[in-house]
Amino acid sequence: MSDTTHGGVAVSAPSPDEGLTAAELAAKYGLSVSGARPGLVEYVRQLWGRRHFILAFSQAKLTAQYSQARLGQLWQVATPLLNAFVYFVIFGLILKAGRGMTTGTYIPFLVTGIFVFTFTQNSLMAGVRAISGNLGLVRALHFPRASLPVSFALQQLQQLLFSMVVLFAVAVGFGNYPGLSWLLIVPILALQFCFNTGLALIVARMGAKTPDLAQLMPFILRTWMYASGVMFSLHTMLAGRPAWVVHALQVNPAAVYMDLMRFALIDDYVAENLTPHVWAVALFWAVVVLAGGFVYFWRAEERYGRG
Repeated sequence: MSDTTHGGVAVSAPSPDEGLTAAELAAKYGLSVSGARPGLVEYVRQLWGRRHFILAFSQAKLTAQYSQARLGQLWQVATPLLNAFVYFVIFGLILKAGRGMTTGTYIPFLVTGIFVFTFTQNSLMAGVRAISGNLGLVRALHFPRASLPVSFALQQLQQLLFSMVVLFAVAVGFGNYPGLSWLLIVPILALQFCFNTGLALIVARMGAKTPDLAQLMPFILRTWMYASGVMFSLHTMLAGRPAWVVHALQVNPAAVYMDLMRFALIDDYVAENLTPHVWAVALFWAVVVLAGGFVYFWRAEERYGRG
């Protein structure tokens, strides 16, 4: 407002913005809400624009993960191998969970299951803390928040690829030599990565609101592991059970991706061990969970880091 003199009396000239609502003022001067959620297509475009950040962030996290350990990155391989050894002693030698399989088949069967399930397990554990564990970054910079869970899922993929060298060595060591079926590993990992990313997005939003979910997640994952046939063949163990129980456990996504990887790597793990239409089921889980998880995460974009 400005003052003018009229007959010796100062009169304030009316402001051109007087009477405008906050929304009208924002529209007039091109203002927008800080951190407002963009449209879904625009959000995807912004996320693609941050692809270099996502890759660099995942690589930095992967490098720093074992930086304080004396063996460093070797723990990426040692951890699942040690788990496989413990499970082999308990389930393979004591409980005879590998019934119907020779030792030469059961060991790569078990190691494959451990490595593949660990990929999903670690993606969820990293995803649930993606927002709540990086609040300083979320509050300091403006970027699509989905970059964080996607980056953590990518980190776990890189870790698995590093570990696959050992998995291949185990398979070859027990007489499973590379063949055309090994080419299936690429689409299997691509589908599982999409599925894991969708799950990471879902639990990232849930974990941002309820940080205690990170404490509950190990119990959920342990139950999921036992229900997915990591240490034993569902096809053998479920013989004689109600058909709906067999079907429900065999189409659970963790079991689907493990069975596909075992089919690709292990010569004696034949198609009869796979659930019907297994590739369609694997594609369904990957597409539905990724798309649903992305939309679910995007809808809360404005709330991350607030409060």
